Amino acid sequence: MHPDFQLWTTERLALIESFLEQNLPATNCAPARLHEAMRYAVLNGGKRVRPLLSFAAGELSGADKTQVIAASAAVELIHAYSLVHDDLPCMDNDILRRGKPTCHIRYGEPTALLVGDSLQSLAFQLLAESALTEDPRTQLEMIRHLAFAAGSRGMAGGQAIDLDSVGKTLSLPELEFMHIHKTGALIRAAVILGARCGSRLNEDQFKQLDHFAKCIGLAFQVVDDILDAEASTAALGKTAGKDAENNKPTYVSILGIKQARELAHELQREASGVLDKFGPEALRLQQITDFIVQREF
Repeated sequence: MHPDFQLWTTERLALIESFLEQNLPATNCAPARLHEAMRYAVLNGGKRVRPLLSFAAGELSGADKTQVIAASAAVELIHAYSLVHDDLPCMDNDILRRGKPTCHIRYGEPTALLVGDSLQSLAFQLLAESALTEDPRTQLEMIRHLAFAAGSRGMAGGQAIDLDSVGKTLSLPELEFMHIHKTGALIRAAVILGARCGSRLNEDQFKQLDHFAKCIGLAFQVVDDILDAEASTAALGKTAGKDAENNKPTYVSILGIKQARELAHELQREASGVLDKFGPEALRLQQITDFIVQREF
């Protein structure tokens, strides 16, 4: 990682961690156990790729990082809630997340269910009460965008397709459709919400930015599938080989490791081609794209 990008990343990770720390309910506030579990599920873990994408897109659109931070936190809270629910016995039934016991293992299934519910509502509370932009209509559009991305035509719908696909053979377009929703929708929301905090881009540029985000959302999933097949549990911070164990269709099961890697690089090139149209101001988005694809290569 380039030293300049490392510094930029470190500064923004500190900002998002501090904001989440301050805005998650304190453990001395009733119901204390629920609030403790919410903080357990969110703080001190994860790569925070989605908030970093929001910050980078905000810079591209001329937004100040203080405007972007609440939007980036809202997306991260939705992501954290989805992980808590994905790990439940009725979903993926996993016991390890981010190198520690999953939320339901630590606090029990009923509390974990409520953690996910509470993190989702907190995300929209932050979007509604924060000064994200000078235009109230734009802020309402941001709330609508995240709600759509998290719902049945976005992330939750993708998870439903994933659950229904266990033990089945999917075509590559069918797998792509699933992950455009399950993984890609929230990554696209992270980019668009960050960009909406600024005022420098026109609607055609937003469409280009959304296409970029679609490419990296798919690339992110391709790399995740490769890591699940090749990396160790210690390196991943979650149970390795879980997809194969659960007989889930993945990019690796359909394409094999070699072709999956080629697809990740193809998506990287397509995303980079979109960013080239924005010039040097898209540098941070390019660096994050490279990080996403090169995590294991």
